[in-house]
Amino acid sequence: MRQPAPLSEPSPPAGVADRADVEAAVAGGPARFTGWSLAVAELRELDLHGCEFVKCRGAQADFSGADLTEARFLDCDLNNSKWRGARLPAAHFAGCKLTGAQFREVGALGLSFSRSLLRDAHLRRISFRRHHLEGVDFSGADLVGCDFREAVLTECSLRDANLTDARFEDADLREADLGALKLADASRFRGAAISRRQAAELLSGLGLKVM
Repeated sequence: MRQPAPLSEPSPPAGVADRADVEAAVAGGPARFTGWSLAVAELRELDLHGCEFVKCRGAQADFSGADLTEARFLDCDLNNSKWRGARLPAAHFAGCKLTGAQFREVGALGLSFSRSLLRDAHLRRISFRRHHLEGVDFSGADLVGCDFREAVLTECSLRDANLTDARFEDADLREADLGALKLADASRFRGAAISRRQAAELLSGLGLKVM
């Protein structure tokens, strides 16, 4: 089996990198960016497919319309970053801070997250079907229309998330934090597996005692 070519590893520029620095780094193909400061960088429409970002600081960076197919983000600060229209098939975020990130109208087939903060992020209509999501904090996130069918959520939080029209059939939510459940919320999780503890919390919210 043919092995992929190793990524080039350009040295980060002094101070905050700009669009020209990133374009130069990928001129010869996908690159590994380690420790780069990309805060507020304007990276719209760039071809960054297959790139790897390790311990980068990219708060408020703008990746709108960029091609990030099979890109990897590891231990990065990407709070309030923008991704409108970005192509993210098979991209993966691990150990990242993505509070307030805007994933609007993205190409997200195979997009995955693990051990990441997505509090108050915009993730409408993204499919997580059959994914195993571990340690992902979706607290307060906009998850309207998201597909969690057959997904397993381990140590994840859905507390205060907007789950309108989200689907959870055959999802395993037994190890997820669903927040303070009320009867009106229960229908959103129709078809999902929940724990005895979660069921007891729901009944407690209705004023019933579980004996």
